[in-house]
This record gives sequence, structure tokens and C-alpha cells, in this order.
Amino acid sequence: SFPGGKRDPQDGDAVATALRETREELGLALGAERVWGLLRTVPNRGGMMVAPVLANLGPLEDMTLTPNPQEVAEVFTIPLDHLLQAENQGYTHFRAKGRYSHTLPVFLHGPYKVWGLTAVITELTLELLAPDLY
Repeated sequence: SFPGGKRDPQDGDAVATALRETREELGLALGAERVWGLLRTVPNRGGMMVAPVLANLGPLEDMTLTPNPQEVAEVFTIPLDHLLQAENQGYTHFRAKGRYSHTLPVFLHGPYKVWGLTAVITELTLELLAPDLY
């Protein structure tokens, strides 16, 4: 899942919140210069608006993560080319009160299923990074 959380009073904006949450959850300190920008806001299940922040982490082999075990169960990566393969993409249809409710994207990678808000943000990212392929 993407690091995230509510804005603290000392956070100046959504970028500051994202950088703080990334440090708190993954032990990864990034500077604002690594931030590419913000994606469009999306609502979570509770109706709160989430402002996804897209940043360049640099080479994965150069990173040392220290995930907070109280907030992060596991860390894994999925290569961009894997996400762009049609056989790894799908949709989940949800029902509420016995009727169709909504459809969300889902991405598959080995034992992992990326769904929910994480999949929505992943889809927005793919539309931005690979508009001719996704």
C-alpha cells in the first residue's frame, strides 16, 4: 500500500504529509525535490479525499527500508512493465444490498492482489506514466 495518513498540524501541505508518512511508515526520508507532483484527489471508503503524491524514489537497490511493524505488514514492489501487461490487470465488481454498486481496478503479481484505493491510485499513475500503453 502507499504510505499515507491524515495531515498533521505541522504539515504545510499534502506533499509534506506524504513525505512525513513515508518516513514514519517506511523509514525512507525523501526531500521535496524527489516529488514529481500530485495526482487528482480521490475519495476513500469513508468519503475523505485522498491527495496522491507521486515521487521518484531512485534505484531500489540503493534504498534501505525500515518499515514500521505497527503500520506495515510487508513491503513488495511490482515492476512497471508487469503492471502494463493485460493479463495482470482486471476489475472487481462490488455489490451492496444485493445490487451492483461499483467497479474498481485490480492488479495481480504472484501472491499479491493490489485492489481498493491502492489500485485506483496505481491506475491513475499508469495513465500518467504510460498513456499509450495503459
